[in-house]
Amino acid sequence: MRFILSFRAKQDYRNLTKELQQSADKQFILLLKNLMHPSLRAKKYDEAQNIWQARISKNFRFYFRIKNDTYEIITILKHPK
Repeated sequence: MRFILSFRAKQDYRNLTKELQQSADKQFILLLKNLMHPSLRAKKYDEAQNIWQARISKNFRFYFRIKNDTYEIITILKHPK
């Protein structure tokens, strides 16, 4: 497996603090190793559009699609509470 960032996800990533970027990097590596890693808390977010959600931190999530052997990171957002 591999992952790519959409144009929007690249922009979102650039807007994160350095600390959150490091957390995102760590989570992306875990995603590549094991979609079901406990710290990701990955789950299907939108079945119809095949969108998944996973955790970067307590307050941030990333959304992605799985296409063949690629995780396409769509966006990174502050988690609404």
